[in-house]
Amino acid sequence: MINNFEKSLELVLKSEGGFTDNPKDPGNHLDDGRQGCTNLGVTQKAWEEFVGHKVSTADMKALTPEKVAPFYQQKYWNPVYGQMLSKGIDYLCLDFAINASPGRCVKTLQSAIGCVPDGVVGPRTMELIKQADPADLINKFSDAKIRFYEGLPTFPTFGKGWLSRVETVRKAALEMLNES
Repeated sequence: MINNFEKSLELVLKSEGGFTDNPKDPGNHLDDGRQGCTNLGVTQKAWEEFVGHKVSTADMKALTPEKVAPFYQQKYWNPVYGQMLSKGIDYLCLDFAINASPGRCVKTLQSAIGCVPDGVVGPRTMELIKQADPADLINKFSDAKIRFYEGLPTFPTFGKGWLSRVETVRKAALEMLNES
């Protein structure tokens, strides 16, 4: 498969946006009671875990796409086997893994292809992904994302943005199918 990580990350970062410190965002609360923040979609808690030490708001504001690329590759792309997925499907999975976790992403993908959703990308999962019509899979997966978001308690606050993102990602993933 063609490695589509860079393009997928570029699109994800457009969706994630820049710096935020919204106190209504559950990701902006640190375990030690500090009010955290998010930049380029990376929560302060996740960044501190990744770099192995506490960071300041200024450190978070200083994040760049180049700095966060290894984080996204290690925490989300690799666990969903992005490098083994076809264009479009890989981007779809990276995006959802970031928002919902790699495990939920894999289970959602498995459900969309009619596989037992065990969260493990094994030979059977890969076989069914390859057999699936890519456009149909993108649509089924996207519809499942919508159902997931609608079930979250924070949907009234963030739902409009999540649903918009699902459609943006769906459209871009379908367009990737036609790229050589």
